[in-house]
Amino acid sequence: MRFIITKNIIENIVSSMQPFLEKKDASAITSHIYLEVNNDKLIMKATDYEIGLQSQIDELNESVNGKATVNGSNLLGILKRLKDLEIIVETNDNNLIIKQNKSTFKLPMYDPEEYPTLPKPDNINKLDMSMLNLINSIRKITPAIDNNNPKFELNGALVDIKSDKINFVATDTRRLAVSHLQNISNEQNQFIIPKKAIIEIQKLFLDDANIAYDDTNLIISNDKMTFFTKLINGKFPDYDRIIPNSLKYNFSLPKDMLIESIKLVTSLFSNIKITFSSNSIIFESLDEDSESKTQLDIDLNIENTFYLAVNAKYLLDFLSLTNNEKVTIGFNESNLPFYLEDEKFFTIVMPIVLEK
Repeated sequence: MRFIITKNIIENIVSSMQPFLEKKDASAITSHIYLEVNNDKLIMKATDYEIGLQSQIDELNESVNGKATVNGSNLLGILKRLKDLEIIVETNDNNLIIKQNKSTFKLPMYDPEEYPTLPKPDNINKLDMSMLNLINSIRKITPAIDNNNPKFELNGALVDIKSDKINFVATDTRRLAVSHLQNISNEQNQFIIPKKAIIEIQKLFLDDANIAYDDTNLIISNDKMTFFTKLINGKFPDYDRIIPNSLKYNFSLPKDMLIESIKLVTSLFSNIKITFSSNSIIFESLDEDSESKTQLDIDLNIENTFYLAVNAKYLLDFLSLTNNEKVTIGFNESNLPFYLEDEKFFTIVMPIVLEK
């Protein structure tokens, strides 16, 4: 195998493949990137079996067909040190050789025939949705996806395809985040995408792509790239039970003022108490060792004063992902879960229970 390519073209792809490589065991073949030159095209693959990426490069200046593997981390380390000029990549015995001007690097290879193949499902379901809508929907719920929860299904986002809409759902047990789109033609179904895959999808795909899934995998592809992830095998909690049927109080509030007030009182401590009265909202820190307090004068037209206590991070996560100048906050009583909404996106937050 041999090819000549501009350094920054291959470096960008090798860099994007780093999250897909086995990091703990450098002796595993999945710590390597697979390279194949075929008819002046370079195909590159990286996978740790759970998640994978294949990319195609057409900008080869000269090539000889062949296959190779190379440790992905070591390859990136070399490419970063080279100049943004052409490089020569070729195989010699069981080594991959990289040359630029008078510099030469030699890295050991594994047998490319043993490299794992990316899945090609038979009974594939096409998800009829634009890539932009998918990314916008999962971006809003990403902060609410849990990390390392013993209940594996909570370490991912649920895609719940209903007859009339598609819900994207995540919860870390302290909050529930849901964004939704109208369902035009997709059949009813559910599947759970791991958090790592959710994050990588948002990095990789900016233009439109084909989205498909089966019982085991989600596959997203365009002309240059194919991404896959194994889906989480589990049953997501019945989130509909958590969504309140009605709300006693419902306000539309200016987003920027909320953000400014919350940040003012959370410089030292993240837990806050927000008190609502007929003509003001008072924000105060729950830190016992210091005092932070600010007031927002606003006419709410309510008779009784009530409050909510909460980790401010949950509020700021929601507010940072909203599109409009105003957001809706809904409550029933102090010390009960409360509701935040902006168009097709809402979050339900569990409060910090305070003694009345």
